Amino acid sequence: MGKLESKVAVVTGGSSGLALASAKRFVEEGAYVFITGRRQEQLDEAVKLIGRNVTGVRGDAANLDDLDRLFDTVKREKGKIDVLFASAGKGEAAPLGEITEQHFDAAFGLNVRGTLFTAQKALPLFNDGGSIIMTGSVASVKGFPGFGVYSASKAALRSFARTWLNELKGRKIRVNVLGPGPIATPMQEEVLTKEAKEMFESLIPRGKMGQPEEIATVALFLASDDSSFVNGVELSVDGGLSAI
Repeated sequence: MGKLESKVAVVTGGSSGLALASAKRFVEEGAYVFITGRRQEQLDEAVKLIGRNVTGVRGDAANLDDLDRLFDTVKREKGKIDVLFASAGKGEAAPLGEITEQHFDAAFGLNVRGTLFTAQKALPLFNDGGSIIMTGSVASVKGFPGFGVYSASKAALRSFARTWLNELKGRKIRVNVLGPGPIATPMQEEVLTKEAKEMFESLIPRGKMGQPEEIATVALFLASDDSSFVNGVELSVDGGLSAI
């Protein structure tokens, strides 16, 4: 029997990268998974890759109407949620002095506002004893030049976890943050230059980026009863980057 047998999981941003790898792993462990993505073609490819026990719902986690449509679909098809992996997020570099309103609003609109309303809109469907996981970032505890807004948006998730676990303790819903280091994903290809990638790799003790599958194993841990006594933490999965 899998670690998520008969569970229902929702993974936002699940059409690529570490979230897709996690959704695939959840299904392998017995879960039925709903994934979201903004691009229909990419979402269809993700559904095909996962292969079974998956529904793709096109939408933007920063758009509240899209979130309503997502959870209406979950309610109609399964009627419950056991695991929420709020992973949709993005960040681009802009140093202090060059930060625009649009840059700030895009980062906080998706990473903070989107995560908040994803969790809030999921709650009516949540089974007691469930697990909420948010994707943070090693950037939230480091001071990488140019990533101040992105880092601050991810740091906010740690604060959410502290408050929400207290608010949800009566329902025994756990809330944790998974904090990846640099991971080789399509989004990384979009936002990092070759020089930036080399810089980040030089900071990782093993000298190479993490892989999405290495994040998926930790997401499974936080989603399953293996982490039943883990609540309110930010679990760094960064190859030791934040420790040195």
